[in-house]
Amino acid sequence: MQSAGLFDLQVNGYAGVDFNDAGLTAAAMDHALEAMLSAGVTRCLPTLITADEATLGARFAALDRAVAESRLGPLMVPGWHLEGPFLNPGEGTAGCHPAEAMRAPDPSLLERVTRDLRRPILLLTLAPERADAAHVLAWARRRGVLLAMGHTAADLDTVTGAVDAGVRLSTHLGNGLPHLLPKFLNPLMAQLAEDRLHASVIADGIHVPIHALRVMLRAKGPERIVLVTDATAAAAAPSGLYGFAGMRIEHAADGSVRVPGGRTLAGSALRLDQAVRNVVGWGLASAAQALAWASTSPADLLAPAQAAQGVVTEAGSVTWSDDLHARTIVLGNLRLQPT
Repeated sequence: MQSAGLFDLQVNGYAGVDFNDAGLTAAAMDHALEAMLSAGVTRCLPTLITADEATLGARFAALDRAVAESRLGPLMVPGWHLEGPFLNPGEGTAGCHPAEAMRAPDPSLLERVTRDLRRPILLLTLAPERADAAHVLAWARRRGVLLAMGHTAADLDTVTGAVDAGVRLSTHLGNGLPHLLPKFLNPLMAQLAEDRLHASVIADGIHVPIHALRVMLRAKGPERIVLVTDATAAAAAPSGLYGFAGMRIEHAADGSVRVPGGRTLAGSALRLDQAVRNVVGWGLASAAQALAWASTSPADLLAPAQAAQGVVTEAGSVTWSDDLHARTIVLGNLRLQPT
């Protein structure tokens, strides 16, 4: 079976490398991207999470430099996903993001931290209920940025208003929420009911239980699903402690990634090819559908943002074994056959 290359819209790090590290190097970036490529991922959006302005600026600068100077970065990285700092700092909604660094949406902050970057923000996740969110939504729309909501306590009216204003994606739907919510009037139900919203989902069996994922897939429909990993440095790496945006995180034997000693999930150790195998193995999708959710679906969703900002990337192709492991990956002049 053959597909377009996989495209991960949310990846914080990989193979021992933290993309939120202000000391990130081109060599480390190539190490992470080589590991992703061997799993059939030909494109990704490195994702930066909430931080204060100075830290965010330093992380963006390091990431931009590492990608530009790496061998694979120019081929595989069209731009960035910024998840924060305009999120809801409430208990449960903040997740592992530092609540103290969250702030009201401010387009001027985005201008300052991205002014000298060679690649643009292509995807922005925010909480639309934050004061002044409309200003950032307008800033992003003018630039063609794909807008997403996440780590949000938005009610039905706010979700509807955000979609009217251009939001098109729910970031890791079902996560970044308090454990206890009103039965019907809650952000999850509001986003599930909004047919104009696509949903990205982390199909590791940890972030969303399989039965709940089945319900979410039915509610959104196959045409509005995108598989993402929310991977950290723990992905494609053994159990143990890793760095993530100035935190320590623990990759446990059960596959989860958490702040040590707590319940809070801190990204994942998921590979995107494993997410494909998971949804097929759980009986939630055919192989062709699962591969589309990880390749053409995210590519199509992001295509207007890339076009608006003049970013052109090649999808490449992947030949898969019957058990959905990448056998041959072709990207530009590269041809890889993982062992």
